[in-house]
Amino acid sequence: MSQLPTKDDILKWIEDHPAETSKRDIARAFGIKGAARIDLKRLLKELEEEGHLEKRKKSYRDPDRLPPVALLRVGQADDDGDLYAHPMEWHGEGEAPLVLIVPKQGDPALGEGDRVLMRVSKVKDEAHDYEGRLIRRIGTNPRRILGIFRKGAEGGRIQPIDKGQDKEWAVPSDAEQGARDGELVEAEQSGPKGRMGLPRARIVGRLGDPSAPRAVSLIAIHQHGIPDDFPDEVIAEADAMKPAGLGDREDLRDLPLVTIDPHDARDHDDACFAHADDDPKNADGHVIWVAIADVAHYVTPGSDLDREARKRGNSSYFPDRVVPMLPDRLSGDLCSLHEGVPRACIVVRMQVDAHGQKIGHRFVRGLMRSPASLNYQEVQAAMDGAPNAKCAPLLEDVIRPLYAAYEALKTARSARQPLNLDLPERKVVLSDEGKVVSVNFADRLDAHKLIEEFMVLANVAAAETLVAKKSPLLFRVHEEPPPEKLDSLREVAEAAGLTLAKGQVIKTAHLNALLKGAADSDHAEQVNMATLRAMTQAYYAPSNFGHFGLSLRAYAHFTSPIRRYADLVVHRALISAHGWGDDGLSQRDVERMESTGQHISETERRSMVAERDTNDRYLAAFLSERVGEEFTGRISGIARFGAFVRLDETGADGLIPMRNLGREYFHFDADNATLTGADSGRVIGLGTRVTVRLAEAAPVTGGIALDLVSIEGKALPRGSGSKRGAPPRRKQGAAKKKAAKVKRKVKRSRN
Repeated sequence: MSQLPTKDDILKWIEDHPAETSKRDIARAFGIKGAARIDLKRLLKELEEEGHLEKRKKSYRDPDRLPPVALLRVGQADDDGDLYAHPMEWHGEGEAPLVLIVPKQGDPALGEGDRVLMRVSKVKDEAHDYEGRLIRRIGTNPRRILGIFRKGAEGGRIQPIDKGQDKEWAVPSDAEQGARDGELVEAEQSGPKGRMGLPRARIVGRLGDPSAPRAVSLIAIHQHGIPDDFPDEVIAEADAMKPAGLGDREDLRDLPLVTIDPHDARDHDDACFAHADDDPKNADGHVIWVAIADVAHYVTPGSDLDREARKRGNSSYFPDRVVPMLPDRLSGDLCSLHEGVPRACIVVRMQVDAHGQKIGHRFVRGLMRSPASLNYQEVQAAMDGAPNAKCAPLLEDVIRPLYAAYEALKTARSARQPLNLDLPERKVVLSDEGKVVSVNFADRLDAHKLIEEFMVLANVAAAETLVAKKSPLLFRVHEEPPPEKLDSLREVAEAAGLTLAKGQVIKTAHLNALLKGAADSDHAEQVNMATLRAMTQAYYAPSNFGHFGLSLRAYAHFTSPIRRYADLVVHRALISAHGWGDDGLSQRDVERMESTGQHISETERRSMVAERDTNDRYLAAFLSERVGEEFTGRISGIARFGAFVRLDETGADGLIPMRNLGREYFHFDADNATLTGADSGRVIGLGTRVTVRLAEAAPVTGGIALDLVSIEGKALPRGSGSKRGAPPRRKQGAAKKKAAKVKRKVKRSRN
């Protein structure tokens, strides 16, 4: 073509050929040569100035169109589970285009906030503008940057609140959103490093005073991306619910099913009752009833409630609040088995023999009315001879039969040999104002163990029924420890003078023998912690690989549908398998069983980390007023940068930095998890008893720094006056020799 193209011709070419947009490509396409290139350059410049084109390095593109390869940020999945993304950079006049992610086999699972490089293609007559295929995942862009804002002359900085992170973020003055100095803020990365070498961020939320008592759990909620506000349509759907009637349900309102929970429980999703079995074929046997709230009646597949429950995966529990999976209208009311009111339930009736072995069970969908909501402490007190007014009328016909059935289950448990870890749970107690009053280790009463054993048995019954009926379900899977972790456990055992069998298939009985051998010794906590570290993470999956820790062939969570989505899936499976109604498993539930298992396994881990971080911050706040005091504890971890100590009094974990370990150099041995003094030969390993001095406790990050005072009751040597942080004597000597050698060389050269 010899004639110069019009501006419309050029724009049409660029739209049709997004990969060929350099000036050379355009000139070749229109046959422009020689001096005519100057006129083409002028046209392109005019189109750029008019806003029709944007120059990017040596190519041009329509600013209202994505390039063929674009950097995108993944957003939330829609109601059908499809993922969409938005461009990280958009200069068009309208809203940023929506890109449907079209996965291919072998692509990694993507989640909200992921940054991805994609090959995109324009589509027509669709709700979305483009379809994208993954080239590679650039990395996960944190959904939130949480930190303390520090005001500067021009903009400011955000100091992170993560104790393992020291990178600050620069905030331009036009991205402060009115934040004040010292305020807790939420921000998003807005650009690469600036002139000061800090990545840029823009503030998207102001969360107030970080030292406020109730900010602690709020920090964890925001930091880990736990949804804590229900959409309006979800609340509206929950508020419109009415209590379930009897209908086709079995009437169980005369059965004395009692709830036994912590004294501060907000919801009651399980109730139980037991009595002697009157079947002559089961002499001295028991019948155990476990009733679970019928959440599936209210949360039906594909509803707004269902989508939000699946998104959350589970409830998250903090010392000062609960972030529930379901709105309070359900979790605290209609699905909660409150005393004296009729409630829909799914019940399993189980027969166990005199030795606690389950010999039969059946499920029913019923309507119950609990005669009493009890707590663990009052039930235990009643059995110990001090019943209160609430428990006294129930003692003979309800409470004692529960304990009698539990005694039988203990026999079966002993034969089954589930893993018997002894790791006391710490409980942070808060005042009404949200300040830490005390940190206690929770009591383990027989009342707790009784309910646990009943729930385990009910979960086993659910798994067995659904397997027998060949129904899809989500198993709770806990695989056996990998060989390399068992080898590490053996090393810890040998250091404690114990042995763990080798060369055979490991069973929980072998581990229990090890734990029993360590009990009541100085190595008990160390061996228990090492055994816990050897375990794999439990997860949810539609395939059954057994539950190693409980020593069970098939296990499924059935007993907590108010707070776990996995249990709701199992309830729906039971409804479908028994033909109880049309609110069972949907076809979509079945199709995405695998992805649901993966997703809720991730949300469970997210909640665990958030709950642990919150406890760490509360513990740091509790100890912050005791800086300078001495505490006893044991070494709980060894790293190249220092040693971790678990304090006896509170169970808090603190770090002794390497510089605070004494006045000598310590060699780090990763294989044996030890630190060895270069001069003294002193060995610091897992389980070593130490006395430490609290050097720092930072409530905002949860970090606790310690100074080492003594090891195994022996004080550290004071040394010869060298200062902390100075090089060890061995290195000082080498440095002096080197300096003297250099001095001699200089002297000779001058001569």
